[in-house]
Amino acid sequence: MDWSNFWSIIWLFFWSFAFIAYLMALFSIIGDLFRDHTLNGWWKALWIIFLIFAPFITALVYLIVRGQGMAERSQKAAKQAQSQADDYIKSVAGTSASDEIAKAKSLLDAGTITQDEYNLLKAKALQHPAQTV
Repeated sequence: MDWSNFWSIIWLFFWSFAFIAYLMALFSIIGDLFRDHTLNGWWKALWIIFLIFAPFITALVYLIVRGQGMAERSQKAAKQAQSQADDYIKSVAGTSASDEIAKAKSLLDAGTITQDEYNLLKAKALQHPAQTV
């Protein structure tokens, strides 16, 4: 390749971009195949075999035939991951000092703790307020 020619460099960038885009599509298809629990194992194996021996046409056919389901499965996985992240954040997020004092007050009103214990819990809550998200 003649590196002194501007168009040779542009051509190299174009084919590099096309190859990387193809690899991304290929990995997305393979990931979708294994994410799809409704598809039989034999069909998955058949898709993989076709991806190996006729990669471009198989990828194109897969995206046309199963593209809608691929998008739905991807969206479902993203929602599930977001839900798990939200649940985790809620589980580790601390409560505010006012929440701790309110809980201690309800325990005092119920007679579960004494006034001295309430004062101790209140002092701790005011001394070390938990971080909120």
